[in-house]
Amino acid sequence: MTAPFNFDIRLIFAILNGKVSAAINRKLYRNFRQNDLEITPEQWTVLLFLWEKDGVTQQELCNATYKDKPSMTRLIDNMERMHLVVRISDKSDRRINLIHLTKTGKDLEEKARYVANRTLKEALYGLTTEELRVSQNVLRKIFTNTKE
Repeated sequence: MTAPFNFDIRLIFAILNGKVSAAINRKLYRNFRQNDLEITPEQWTVLLFLWEKDGVTQQELCNATYKDKPSMTRLIDNMERMHLVVRISDKSDRRINLIHLTKTGKDLEEKARYVANRTLKEALYGLTTEELRVSQNVLRKIFTNTKE
């Protein structure tokens, strides 16, 4: 008979309550600043989606980034002030605004992706491919178990 697995409940809750993602976000924020990128990790997640699919609804951005509508509205407002995105009324339904990248937003892509990729490499330093595969599978299962 195998011994029961000893949970380190403090560690598990620290991980699941976002301490790891908060630490990575702090590092990403610092790395953006050190490379003269005046964006936040939150803005990065929106930009990343828009670089793949420009001209989407606010709801699509909410779904893609797991943010609620009021948070996304504030985020887009700030990004508009920074001239990263613009809201343009949908031609078929003027009540809907589509979020589009500006030239400034598009021009950030290469440098921001480079900094984010470097940050991720720093965060994952020392992990084997097998450890990454197992971690990804475990986190995917936890996410699936807990999303509504």
